[in-house]
Amino acid sequence: MITMKTLVIALIFLTIPTFLFSQSSLRVEPVKLTGPRELQDQTKTGAIRDYLEAWKSFSAALNQNRTDLLDADFVGTSKDKLKETIKQQAALGLHTHYQDVSHDLQIVFYSPEGLSIEMTDKVEYDMQVFDHEKNLATQHVSTRYVVVLTPSEVKWRVRVFQAMPE
Repeated sequence: MITMKTLVIALIFLTIPTFLFSQSSLRVEPVKLTGPRELQDQTKTGAIRDYLEAWKSFSAALNQNRTDLLDADFVGTSKDKLKETIKQQAALGLHTHYQDVSHDLQIVFYSPEGLSIEMTDKVEYDMQVFDHEKNLATQHVSTRYVVVLTPSEVKWRVRVFQAMPE
């Protein structure tokens, strides 16, 4: 019989990665955009910085079961889905710890209006799911994410955060 706790653990393993960036390696592929808008170095640097910062807040939010930690870095449905996952795991007494190993980023699209940047991230991370302080599961994950960032008042925020099959 599948329990609610088993379903939430499966949901976490399938849809939610995160990192503590300080211990991971970062590789940024050269930008190869086709289109009318050129991506300035300052914009590229800011988008990558803000995306990696979003990973930190995401990791902390899942580890501490605090949805408010997502507010500065996520918007729209990505934020809504992450908040719902955190609420479900908290209701079951679970929390998730992520330790990143590597990011391999490539910016693939910059909208003509400057309102979105799409990138891919081939990531590796270690994930542990805890029931209170008891480790229920540990897994090493390697996957690819498609991410869309949108500008806000002073930074880029994650609007789309989708795992893709390899």
